[in-house]
Amino acid sequence: MFITLDTKNTFLLFVSLLIFFNCSSQIKTGSERLEEYLPLLKNKNVGVVAHNASRLNSDLNKHLVDILIENKINIESIFAPEHGYYSNLDNGDLLEDDNEKLTGIKIISLYGKTKKPLPKHLEDIDIILFDIQDVGARFYTFISTLHYVMEACAEENIPIIILDRPNPNGHYVDGPVLDLKYKTFVGMHPVPIVHGMTIGEYAKMINGEGWLKNNIKCDLKVIANRNYTHKSKYILPIRPSPNLPNNQAIYLYPSLCLLEPTSISVGRGTEKQFQIYGHPNFPKSNFQFKPKANFGSKNPKWKNQICYGVTLEKIEVPNKIELSWLIDAYNKIQRNEIFFKDSFERIAGNDVLREQIINKVSEVEIRKSWRVKLEKFKIIRKKYLLYTDFY
Repeated sequence: MFITLDTKNTFLLFVSLLIFFNCSSQIKTGSERLEEYLPLLKNKNVGVVAHNASRLNSDLNKHLVDILIENKINIESIFAPEHGYYSNLDNGDLLEDDNEKLTGIKIISLYGKTKKPLPKHLEDIDIILFDIQDVGARFYTFISTLHYVMEACAEENIPIIILDRPNPNGHYVDGPVLDLKYKTFVGMHPVPIVHGMTIGEYAKMINGEGWLKNNIKCDLKVIANRNYTHKSKYILPIRPSPNLPNNQAIYLYPSLCLLEPTSISVGRGTEKQFQIYGHPNFPKSNFQFKPKANFGSKNPKWKNQICYGVTLEKIEVPNKIELSWLIDAYNKIQRNEIFFKDSFERIAGNDVLREQIINKVSEVEIRKSWRVKLEKFKIIRKKYLLYTDFY
């Protein structure tokens, strides 16, 4: 028996099969496509922007630096983002310049005295290789480091190669677009909280939208992922920073980070960072936790105090910014307590969300207030996509 499909159904079947095979096939990151970038580095002095997650998925013992050395590529310097080259420092810890433990290669901090490579750092460099695992949130500082590296390269006429990696939160776009009045290192560009782009796509947008100083552009090449779309589920094999220990934390991070600039703990100082939230003065409940000094958090909020709260360890992967947790936390705090910190606007990206929460504006109405700028961003975003996008 033959089944006849009309054009629409045939297309939908094709799309479904494409999604299935893309999600089922092994994703190949830009760093694993050695044949594409190693020839570009031969006989060059190379600067490498990397951290602990800059490894081959097919062999996690192989760091990018090791691969380059094995292939006789001359590494002039390593540049390290927030948390350091070894990804073992607390958020906000300022880094000093150092030397790589095994090779002695100079490690230049981009989260210390300067966040942008200085001309002297680039004097002997012919090309920059950038391989950082991002998680797709505006306030995750690796895209700010990307901006400053691109800007420095443009000023010194040095080309940059991005070894692209999948965005584990690349399956949706949501949140308020940053009001540039609140531009800081935790939000430099007019993008929503979740931008739905890989770091390679984001670099193309920085260049294309003229966001570098004086509208300069850098000589940019992106080594794209293979077998990847924005609907691909991607499990990170190595945590990208100390307080994102697993994919559940990474999925919840864009929403729960709105609680960071408040009095609420999001699990720093536990083994469930960004998978729980609570406060000592929440109503007593069966779920409780006690933050203590640990890897990635020497002085967590409410250290050594019992917090009552909510666990989100088993909820489904979000496809939007979940405001209900911020609203719930605010409603559980007694009104004589301070809830919002001065830094809230930097994370929210505007001076509206705080007032909306205080005035008990509904989640539906809050989302409506994002709509116009969010839709404009989505139009801009489409110009820079490298991968199939089904939304």
